[in-house]
Amino acid sequence: MRKFLKTVLFIILVGYSVIYVSGYGWFLEGVTKIYLSGHTTSYLSDYEVFENNLIPKSTSPQPWPIHKDYNLRKSSKLLENYHLKTKSVAFLIIKNDSLFYEKYFDNYNLDSKSNSFSMAKSFVSALLGKAIMDGYVESLDQPVYDFLPELKGSYAKKVTMGDLSSMASGMDWQEDYYSPFSVTASAYFIDNLSELILNQKIISKPGQSFEYLSGATQLLGMALIKATGKTLSRYLYESFWEPMGAEKDAFWQVDRGKNGVEKTFCCLASNARDFARLGKLYKDFGRWNNKKLLDSTFINKSIMPRFEESPNYGYSWWLQKFNGDRVFRMQGHLGQYVFVYPQENLIVVRLGHLKGKDDINIYLNEGINMTR
Repeated sequence: MRKFLKTVLFIILVGYSVIYVSGYGWFLEGVTKIYLSGHTTSYLSDYEVFENNLIPKSTSPQPWPIHKDYNLRKSSKLLENYHLKTKSVAFLIIKNDSLFYEKYFDNYNLDSKSNSFSMAKSFVSALLGKAIMDGYVESLDQPVYDFLPELKGSYAKKVTMGDLSSMASGMDWQEDYYSPFSVTASAYFIDNLSELILNQKIISKPGQSFEYLSGATQLLGMALIKATGKTLSRYLYESFWEPMGAEKDAFWQVDRGKNGVEKTFCCLASNARDFARLGKLYKDFGRWNNKKLLDSTFINKSIMPRFEESPNYGYSWWLQKFNGDRVFRMQGHLGQYVFVYPQENLIVVRLGHLKGKDDINIYLNEGINMTR
């Protein structure tokens, strides 16, 4: 038996060594932090096992006003069953800029933080708009190459900041959240994220069509870091977290490189109430308490489709028609949402462990029905 155990241990050590030497050392971290924790993909509380930059709560917190009918109306049986099925952890309805309804599940509460996953992309795009306002970036049409001349590929000098935000990058990238050896997985665990991204060439003519690639947002984040000379965590705090009165600290996962680059394609951890603030800012075309935080022209462009053949995406916001009205949303892996329904002056937030097949209809219908 002892000989057998020694043989097994030897095989494991050799296997780990081969993986490390072959350039897949990041895979070992993925096994440890994801698979050995009982998960098959990233999960809501995984920010706790990664390094993060702190985004402090506002020095002048602004709690959401409480609606006079707060939590007086019950949700439907359909929604309650759907929450159980999809393992929701938070559901909020904000009506006329007041907190109308909120419910938490699975031991979560109003203070609980969770990974936003790709909802973070909307925050990164907002920072692009802010960088244009602040003069760090000339316009959506400024080439990324101006900030990252290390960029590779036949079209490296052609791709613009706006191309990255609208998912028209032309980048060579495999968007796969469940394959442990995909570039998306490696971006989640690799020590030097910047090196990985700069090795993903721009192989197709950018600005021609929509193709959802997380690498595009990571490249955008890296360009913004160069443009502003600040970490994105700091820039987010200065630009939005502080002036919008965020009530809680947030965390942004970073790689383990020398400078700790934020994972801008994902991984901003906050709570449901504070996630909703960006939805309100966009609903109100960039104004917060009568102060201009973002340019209304930029926001209007962001929540309109760039390409006629891809009407469901603008500049890092998902778009749709609902009951004939225009609705836009932040959306992340496993069904993280901030829905904004301007005609109803309504914001709906849902966070949870699983994405369902009818998320949009059920969450929006419930928000409308409960508040009418």
